[in-house]
Amino acid sequence: MAKKEEKTLGTAIDEIISALDGLDPNSHATAITAACAHLGISIGTKPPDGEDQQNKTGSSPSHSPKVKDIMTLKQEKTPRSATEMACLVAYYLQELAQPDERKDTVTSTDIEKYFKQAGFRLPKVITQVLLNAKGSGYFDSAGGGLYKLNAVGYNLAVHTLPRKKSES
Repeated sequence: MAKKEEKTLGTAIDEIISALDGLDPNSHATAITAACAHLGISIGTKPPDGEDQQNKTGSSPSHSPKVKDIMTLKQEKTPRSATEMACLVAYYLQELAQPDERKDTVTSTDIEKYFKQAGFRLPKVITQVLLNAKGSGYFDSAGGGLYKLNAVGYNLAVHTLPRKKSES
């Protein structure tokens, strides 16, 4: 087996830029955000020039700074289905929950707990929610009844929800 050649930082940056060249410029941030989420990298964003810089303390801004609990996230994102709500639960646990609650995978027990906290209607068969979400392409199986939100699910939670009224 051939030894894997290590890349330099400059080469990696050049490859990222080259990969993004073929995309519409408006898709660059989405691609980078999804890649960072997939790799487990948390990045801060620089506010556009002229905007107030509130985060001078060194803390990185979160995607939804107002969100303090799953109920607030549900109200903000207005999921229409248990599958959409499952994506919000996984996103919440990965990115927004208190540090001692954060986790990269979810189970049907998490779905039940956070659906109840959010005031979201429980499905008849809770274990089916994650299977449906995986089948829809939003989760990857992590084995043993554990599921991990993938880039598609992350994008749904962060960029697609709430859906515009014209989207059905």
